[in-house]
Amino acid sequence: MAIETKDMGIDLSAAGQSGAIEGYASLFGIEDQGGDIVAPGAYGASLARLTGEARKVKMLWQHDPAQPIGVWEEAREDERGLWVKGRILSEVAKGREALALIRAGSIDGLSIGYRTVASSKTAAGLRVLEQVELWEVSLVTFPMLPQARVAAKSDVPAPVIEKFRAGDRLTEREFEKLAKGFGLSNAQAERAARIHLKGQGEPAKAATEAGAEAVAFYSALLGA
Repeated sequence: MAIETKDMGIDLSAAGQSGAIEGYASLFGIEDQGGDIVAPGAYGASLARLTGEARKVKMLWQHDPAQPIGVWEEAREDERGLWVKGRILSEVAKGREALALIRAGSIDGLSIGYRTVASSKTAAGLRVLEQVELWEVSLVTFPMLPQARVAAKSDVPAPVIEKFRAGDRLTEREFEKLAKGFGLSNAQAERAARIHLKGQGEPAKAATEAGAEAVAFYSALLGA
């Protein structure tokens, strides 16, 4: 039985001392560097089977079944993709090593281990994964889908995004959720918050005071 893998770039800086991580292990409708696209609902049957058997998706190190490093406490599909939440266990030697590498910035990817159950081809020759059997989600060194980022603690609430787009000033907590939800590390989020606070919620004013960095930051978020 052939097991395939698929990687995604993430920001794991939120793991911190507790080892808690969460975010998207797979995004729907986006071509990865291997020429595959995951269709919405591809993981549904596999997740339902795991739930029915009272089993969880495994958290491994570099797809090595001999090196579990934590637990995925939750795995679910939503409109964006496959979202997972779990903990890296510092009680495990390899878990401690993983946390040290994360803090050093050496590890920035998640990768799913799966078996293709059903797939099809697009007119352009891309493979569309319509149903897969999910085996595990690993921490890996090299991601295949850099667009995906792990949110620090939760997804960005829609009202926060709309408030930002309207030019309204966000509270510090709201801005933190926004910045980290778009994949910024803790340090990047702090820098972005300073830009935002300089502009008092006004992109034009922030750009004048903070320069090109503010223009790029606000353009990216407002265009998202």
